[in-house]
Amino acid sequence: MLTLRRARAPLNALRRGNATVAVEQNAAPPSPPPEAPKAKERSTTSGASGTADPESERRTKGRNRPLQTRRPFITLDRPREWNRPLAPGVLPAYDEALRVIKRDSERVLREARELERKEGELGEEERRRLEILRVQGLVNLPEVRWKARNGMGEPDLSQPVYRRLVEQRWRSDGDLDLLMERIHQMHVVPDILPSLHPSFDMRITFPELPPENAASGKKPKERYHGVEPGVFLSPKQTRGPPRIYTTVFHTDPRYYTMIMVDADYPDAENHRYKTFLHWMQPNIQLSTSSTGPFTFKEPHTPYIPPHPQRGTPYHRYVLLLLPHSSPSEALDIPVPTMEERVNFDSRAFMQKYGLDGSKGGAAHMWREEWDEEVSRIYAEVLKVPEPRYGYVSHKVVKSEVYQASKPRNKYVGQGDKYAGQGDRQLVPV
Repeated sequence: MLTLRRARAPLNALRRGNATVAVEQNAAPPSPPPEAPKAKERSTTSGASGTADPESERRTKGRNRPLQTRRPFITLDRPREWNRPLAPGVLPAYDEALRVIKRDSERVLREARELERKEGELGEEERRRLEILRVQGLVNLPEVRWKARNGMGEPDLSQPVYRRLVEQRWRSDGDLDLLMERIHQMHVVPDILPSLHPSFDMRITFPELPPENAASGKKPKERYHGVEPGVFLSPKQTRGPPRIYTTVFHTDPRYYTMIMVDADYPDAENHRYKTFLHWMQPNIQLSTSSTGPFTFKEPHTPYIPPHPQRGTPYHRYVLLLLPHSSPSEALDIPVPTMEERVNFDSRAFMQKYGLDGSKGGAAHMWREEWDEEVSRIYAEVLKVPEPRYGYVSHKVVKSEVYQASKPRNKYVGQGDKYAGQGDRQLVPV
């Protein structure tokens, strides 16, 4: 038999490229590909030849253009107008939708103008219908909804459509839900008032704490920031009164009374907690034009900074704007004494003057705990000895006993080595 043998090439003589081919063992390595010309050289070459490379120019412009990482900053000081997201003709369905919305708006506004001609003769039901038509005629326009969404409609709350959209955003986007969650979760209702149904938005701001690494000789600039309901603040932040802002949804001016109370003021004699009145300002007129911050030319009950006592748990501080039973009548409320502020009964006060939180108003709250700033408030503002409640650690007592028994004026005297030893005090532990 004939034996067929396969001729084998050396393994190291095979190289893989586009196809497996045999090469010489001592062959030189392939030369590297030529480098691509730089952008400047390409432009010079193309300019010399008279033909430009549009693809290379487009890529170069794209690389040099800065990337926008966030949306433009929109404020009342830096307003922006609504722009179409698509140019006309790009999407015919979108263009037709805008035309339909505009035709419907014109039809509803035409009907509203017909009713406005008879406005003096309209009854209660027809006036309500006119108000609805004024809202329906503009509520679906994209530019109107964009302004309301970005806060550009709040200065023009005299228009019913913006009042409707801003109130809807406040009630549905979570701000009101968060407030009511904290109010009920932390038992402000029923500890302070039996029920609460806010009818407008109230926001407060306090100054930020200075950074820890700030220079001691230079006072940092005071910056205010918004306070979320229920958060913890430092007594240093609340040394001054908060800045109050409101978004009211009624055009006619109505009277409100503002009170700020501490719901956890300790009552050592009865072993319970009571309410302390920190601030009160009756007869505040609010409407859609009242936005804040509010400044009271004639303060009624001066502001006392929150001062949670040492040894007590955190304190709840509640700020309320309560409507009067008669919105057009002011109340005659006398200025309370310090004893009346310490023993303030919020429920009895509201019942006496007809203030009902279930019929509207606004609320806000925050929490605080004791720190060294409270001791300074007692010494500089209240000017009374600071009380102490609850458990105090042995280390704190030991250090204070040591400081009290430490000799004073040591080595001072006319030749007497221990002239200051007589100043030693014996303090019981």
